Amino acid sequence: MPGLFGMLNVGARALQAQQEGVAVAGQNLANVNNPAYARQRLTLQTSTPTMGGMGPEGTGVDAVAITQLRNTFLDSQIRSETSVMGFLQSQQTALQYTTAGLGEQLAGSASTGGTNGVGSSGGLADDLSGLFNAFQDLTTAPASLTNRQAVISEAQQLAAQFNQVDQRLGVVHDQLNQSVQSDVSNANQLLSGIAGLNQQISDSEATSGGVANDLRDLRQQKLEDLAKLVSFQSATTPDGAVNISVAGNLLVAGNSLDDTLQSYDAGGGQFLVRTTNSGTSLALTGGSLQGTIAARDGTLQSLRSGLNSVASQLITQVNTVYRAGYDLNGNTNADFFAGATAADIKVNAALASDPSKLQASGVLGTAGNGQIALALAQLGSTKQAALGNQTFSDSYTGVITDLGFSLSAVNSQLSDQQVVQDMLQAQRSAVSGVSLDEEMVDLVKYQRAFQASAHLVSTVDQMLDIVVNLKG
Repeated sequence: MPGLFGMLNVGARALQAQQEGVAVAGQNLANVNNPAYARQRLTLQTSTPTMGGMGPEGTGVDAVAITQLRNTFLDSQIRSETSVMGFLQSQQTALQYTTAGLGEQLAGSASTGGTNGVGSSGGLADDLSGLFNAFQDLTTAPASLTNRQAVISEAQQLAAQFNQVDQRLGVVHDQLNQSVQSDVSNANQLLSGIAGLNQQISDSEATSGGVANDLRDLRQQKLEDLAKLVSFQSATTPDGAVNISVAGNLLVAGNSLDDTLQSYDAGGGQFLVRTTNSGTSLALTGGSLQGTIAARDGTLQSLRSGLNSVASQLITQVNTVYRAGYDLNGNTNADFFAGATAADIKVNAALASDPSKLQASGVLGTAGNGQIALALAQLGSTKQAALGNQTFSDSYTGVITDLGFSLSAVNSQLSDQQVVQDMLQAQRSAVSGVSLDEEMVDLVKYQRAFQASAHLVSTVDQMLDIVVNLKG
């Protein structure tokens, strides 16, 4: 057996090891509410024995490593599913903005939790019906200035609504572009931070010989934050660094930030993403960046195109019928609407100040004739070839129904994705999460072991005192 001084060394090693165990348990407890933290464990190992008279003799215990409890497969899966979640969440947000900009109450499509996404009330749908109803009312008294003014007022309301909806949808388009630019900026900050952490991890582990657990936690959090913005591919190098590629383009190589992301106008105000140095346009496959772009260039663009088609065809068909009519003063061949799209449609300025100029009669000099007013009223139920053989109202309803279905589908997918995300997080928490009960048990265990080791040192000290004070 080792001598008294050897036993002192055994006690000293034990004190150091148990103290390290208390520190690790304390670190775990301190981070119990930190979602980015992976719990740590102290690895103890028997110290190298020495040769004694009875053979190899123990020299105590050494704390040799602090290991992190992580499942790299789960971490990779969570990053992948986080990109899907980011894609769906950004799409949902974009479609909700679009719905608000449309100014319609879509049945069962928004936050009401419905699933059908069809039907509407208010807004342009009512204003379209209001115009054709006003034309119909005019047929009962074509010479009535009151009825004529009602037609003009309904038309002005409809035109103003077209203008406002187009303007609001344009604002949504600009907001989504700003979101793309903001996400690109945030992604670049994360890429830079990951490259910096790669450097710190490599330096720390090369110097200490241990694992930089806390730095790896920070990097993992940044990787998951980046995954929410953009889908990427990663590879771990032998020195512990993580290389990152987006759409096949290497951005982070070890400690170096080789390239960054850049938003650019691809034409018509469509902001896309490319690499800054090489200028390569990126075909993104996930994350909030792609979700925003997909909603902007998909559902929002289709909605704006459909809205413009309805407005343009309304202008054309109403003006075609209206030009053949006569006003109360015998004038003809004027236009009812001016403009060409939802953005600039408006009622002929001459009508706003003088309803007698409304060309409602089909016969010159016959004020009571409502032939043109009737033809205009009938346009409301006439199927238009340019609108897919649908009426104006049906075409517009179809446009907003598509929006409702899109939002409903995203809501459903997001709900399903949340289940997947929660399941993976629960699995990771079972591996890496801090258990208060377990850490308290470890804390008591290491505390008692420390007390016992201290008692060993005290006992050996008393024995040495006896030896020193022995009298020959």
